[in-house]
Amino acid sequence: MSLCGSVSAANLTCQTSSIPMGKQSLRRRRSSPLRVVCMDYPRPELENAVNFLEAASLSASFRSSPRPRKPLKVVIAGAGLAGLSTAKYLADAGHKPLLLEARDVLGGKVAAWKDDDGDWYETGLHIFFGAYPNVQNLFGELGINDRLQWKEHSMIFAMPNKPGEFSRFDFPEVLPAPINGIWAILKNNEMLTWPEKVKFAIGLLPAMIGGQAYVEAQDGLSVTQWMRKQGIPDRVTDEVFIAMSKALNFINPDELSMQCILIALNRFLQEKHGSKMAFLDGNPPERLCMPIVDHMESLGGEVRLNSRIKKIELNDDGTVKNFVLSGGDIIEGDAYVFATPVDILKLLLPEIWRDIPYFKRLEKLVGVPVINVHIWFDRKLKNTYDHLLFSRSPLLSVYADMSVTCKEYYNLNQSMLELVFAPAEEWISRSDSEIIDATMKELAKLFPDEISADQSKAKILKYHVVKTPRSVYKTIPNCEPCRPLQRSPVEGFYLAGDYTKQKYLASMEGAVLSGKLCAQSIVQDYELLVSLGQKGLAAASL
Repeated sequence: MSLCGSVSAANLTCQTSSIPMGKQSLRRRRSSPLRVVCMDYPRPELENAVNFLEAASLSASFRSSPRPRKPLKVVIAGAGLAGLSTAKYLADAGHKPLLLEARDVLGGKVAAWKDDDGDWYETGLHIFFGAYPNVQNLFGELGINDRLQWKEHSMIFAMPNKPGEFSRFDFPEVLPAPINGIWAILKNNEMLTWPEKVKFAIGLLPAMIGGQAYVEAQDGLSVTQWMRKQGIPDRVTDEVFIAMSKALNFINPDELSMQCILIALNRFLQEKHGSKMAFLDGNPPERLCMPIVDHMESLGGEVRLNSRIKKIELNDDGTVKNFVLSGGDIIEGDAYVFATPVDILKLLLPEIWRDIPYFKRLEKLVGVPVINVHIWFDRKLKNTYDHLLFSRSPLLSVYADMSVTCKEYYNLNQSMLELVFAPAEEWISRSDSEIIDATMKELAKLFPDEISADQSKAKILKYHVVKTPRSVYKTIPNCEPCRPLQRSPVEGFYLAGDYTKQKYLASMEGAVLSGKLCAQSIVQDYELLVSLGQKGLAAASL
């Protein structure tokens, strides 16, 4: 899910399938759109958190910066959260962003589509955490805080050895951080024994004492390697961190860098509401992305869909001359930003840039495959919660009954489960029907009284399978030094994306922060970019 992030995946390609069962179509017994029907909790008090204040200060710096005597035209490739964030904050600073999106939908890793029945299906299961200060500021700046549906402060895990039962970590609201998190762990006696908790706590002491320097030094070890080095029983990894690793980066703990886990634990445990979760109240393109676009366009920015970059054309000195679109259009600007997934950037890198160390290090950053599954059932499932659930399944990561958790998707009579299928490397090339069959076998274990693999109990009305062959970058050991800063060594060329250097790793928060840092770099380089433009005009006149 990119737990320190969203449960989401970027689309290099996206395959979907909508299969009505027989001639029966899904009859929607739904109340009016966005009617308040879910058991939501009040928005937590985030405004006094240090990270929230830091993010708010960065946002304010764009609005208060001196108005440019000549606004820059900044061409941005990619309308995911990184590109949208870059454009939004450049517009706040008085510049004129032009956002180019290859597809006909906004959102990138948070894209979604509407099927013939009017139901939405998404690229990923998106969770918004209290420990997302830049995302939370963004919602406030756009005036859409009410679109987040906050859930109770808990983390809920399925119990494979007790089918149909769950184990909870409940964070008391009356306790400050990190005591509330410690209390939640100590009170849970179903997943870890007391000796295991003690050994785990002792193993974590170096991270708590060593701080950020220690955390960064663990990038060379996988989760499994670090746990064993610290003398933590393998059962702790099996019981907790397989689920955590799959939620954070869609891979297992023998592959995931321990730095990723430690950063997530630090964010979630050091802030009282850090691990508190919220669902968006509807589909991301309309409920989150369009408010950003409306804001940017009100300040003179522009968005163009169906505008795929075919080539980055260079000047004689190696700087960017223009972007050439697949339809032949040539787009020129005062500065250029690539806010696409890293795999797309690598495909389009000009040949003469490839040996520059800044770009050459990108070779190790590779998107991880992930699959998002939506299944509509003919009845309301009872063995679920109004919350995100960790499946602890070998094939599934996290899931939610979106007919309960999300206002726009609410349905009184039928459930729609949205599930993240991960790790997906061995499944990404398999047929949708094979993936659904495997998913149903796992669901039969989670819902033994309600679901069977042969559909003799709850029946599938339809399903959608969204495959993303290259999603967020695979956070394996020794990747951290390869993550690039937003300002590239090529004057006038910048990067944004959750794979770029920022402290929240591969997540929605990381994407938004990367966009802010990219916009900040461009604002700081204003005089340089103006002078580059003047040189270009002089050369053209000659």
